[in-house]
Amino acid sequence: MADELRANSKLKSSEYSTPVLGLIFLRYADSKFAVAEKKFAAGTAAATSRRRTIGKTDYQALGVMYLPEKARYGYLLSRPEGADIGRAINEAMKAIEEENEDLKGVLPKTYTAFENSLLVTLLKTFASIPMDIEGDVFGRVYEYFIGEFARAEGQKGGEDYTPTAVVKLIVEIIEPYHGRIFDPASGAGGMFVQSAKFVRIHAGQTPSPSPLPVGEGGAERRVRVNAEPITEISVYGQERVTETVRLAKMNLAVHGLAGEIREGNTYYEDIHNSVGRFDFTMSNPPFNVDRIDKDRLAKDPRFPFGLPRTDNGNYIWIQMFYSSLNPTGRAGFVMANSASDARGSELEIRKKLIETGAVDVMVAVGSNMFYNVTLPATLWFFDRAKAGIRSQKSGVRSQDTVLFLDARHIYRQIDRAHRDFTPEQIEYLANIVRLYRGEAAEFTNGGEKLLKEKFPGCKYRDVAGLCKVATLKEIEAQGWSLNPGRYVGVGERPPDDFDFAEKLEELNEELETLNAEARELEDRIAENVTKLLES
Repeated sequence: MADELRANSKLKSSEYSTPVLGLIFLRYADSKFAVAEKKFAAGTAAATSRRRTIGKTDYQALGVMYLPEKARYGYLLSRPEGADIGRAINEAMKAIEEENEDLKGVLPKTYTAFENSLLVTLLKTFASIPMDIEGDVFGRVYEYFIGEFARAEGQKGGEDYTPTAVVKLIVEIIEPYHGRIFDPASGAGGMFVQSAKFVRIHAGQTPSPSPLPVGEGGAERRVRVNAEPITEISVYGQERVTETVRLAKMNLAVHGLAGEIREGNTYYEDIHNSVGRFDFTMSNPPFNVDRIDKDRLAKDPRFPFGLPRTDNGNYIWIQMFYSSLNPTGRAGFVMANSASDARGSELEIRKKLIETGAVDVMVAVGSNMFYNVTLPATLWFFDRAKAGIRSQKSGVRSQDTVLFLDARHIYRQIDRAHRDFTPEQIEYLANIVRLYRGEAAEFTNGGEKLLKEKFPGCKYRDVAGLCKVATLKEIEAQGWSLNPGRYVGVGERPPDDFDFAEKLEELNEELETLNAEARELEDRIAENVTKLLES
């Protein structure tokens, strides 16, 4: 499919990706409409005296988008040879928007840029998706194409897309059973989609116990039997790029979700009035952004620990995530490794943040896990409720602890340039966090054997080279560093088992940290010289 598009479309992947995703969306919408149509037809036949005509509101009451005849997939497939297929698809997209207010201005309408023969091939290919499958299969097809387009576009594509395996790990650790979910750099909306899947998987399951009673810093971690994501979670996103907002709205729609995704520059616009509002925040923001106008942020309540003096946006994002949470809220996000050890004003902010007790878990992930950056990164996790945990009978977590996990050696190699996590690895890492919190482990993806090998009796313990629970005193002794490598140590390895790639990766990470410190020192020197000259 990708080869055919590259060969026959005369367009770059960045130009044909959204239209192709639009066709997948249209096929999904048509299948849902057809199911509802059959249901109404059966009901009408049973009630022969019924006179009222089935209309748009009846379909919308079932959560189904209303499709006029010229927007039906079968109508497009049946166009005669020689018809302008691109124009017909454009008209179909316009018709859907006219009938469905939430999709106004969202759907692509650039199909006349494609050759007729290619559009016919695409329509026939997506028509082969069976009509009677669950919507989640359409969702997986949509996710697959988002990921493949992001991979093809490299760095630019990766700005809008976080690999599914990383998102799944974040979701498994913060456990968004129900509530408001926020992503201020929402990209293609992957965080929301995986949260919805989490709800579906856990609907009706026995919940893991919370370390604190509800109302005392704890939260009820359960999903109602047969609950649907649309009743359990509400999603709020913000994204700077118009085209990406459209992509996210289609992504939500194809997964049967509704959400409030708004366009805006998150640095300067808090469109959702985020401070203290959300139960969960998840994000993969851009790293190391410079030239942010901090004068415009001087009185912004989203930055309770002050603004960094360095020309770097990492700690602006970190504070946004923290301040968006309500008193029992949790956050999980991706961040550049350099932020864990940053010096100067960023260290001062990090110290204040750690002292709140909200920093819960830090996970180091290896290189080549993201499409827009090859360097290793760190996953940060906050839990505002942890600040109320003095001690607990099970687990080892308290307001004065942070769990450090080094997952750089845990991955699946996809190809030479890309890695991800297997479902078993995601389950394994998430279960280590559950044991730390005093919660029961969950086994659905084959991670039981691996967990019990490292953690006998499914009880948490520190494992050299893998995990370490550090106290605030230990963190202070390390200069308030949140770099997992400083705490977990080195695991056992046979004397001759020297992994050159792993060692090079470690040295590269250390160089990145030293470069960040050097930039910080340069800024401080320049600032001091300026002060001396002014005096």
